[in-house]
Amino acid sequence: MKIPAIKKLVETYTLDELMAAEAAIVDEEPISIEVGGDDEGEQLTHVLAAVWILNDMEDNGTDFKTALREYTKKVRVSIS
Repeated sequence: MKIPAIKKLVETYTLDELMAAEAAIVDEEPISIEVGGDDEGEQLTHVLAAVWILNDMEDNGTDFKTALREYTKKVRVSIS
């Protein structure tokens, strides 16, 4: 997971564009947006993180840094 790649997605694309990219990755189809990552797994991780962060920003009125912090907390809890 690379924070700069997630930040670029959040700043550049809409939620609909990101969700379409998620579906394309899962269906092993070409992605219509530029998603950083070493492989499809990392690209999917970046897209899912960006979707979660955008939803958190919209639902809770948070800024990017706060939403990112909340997302990384969830990731740490899930892997510990």
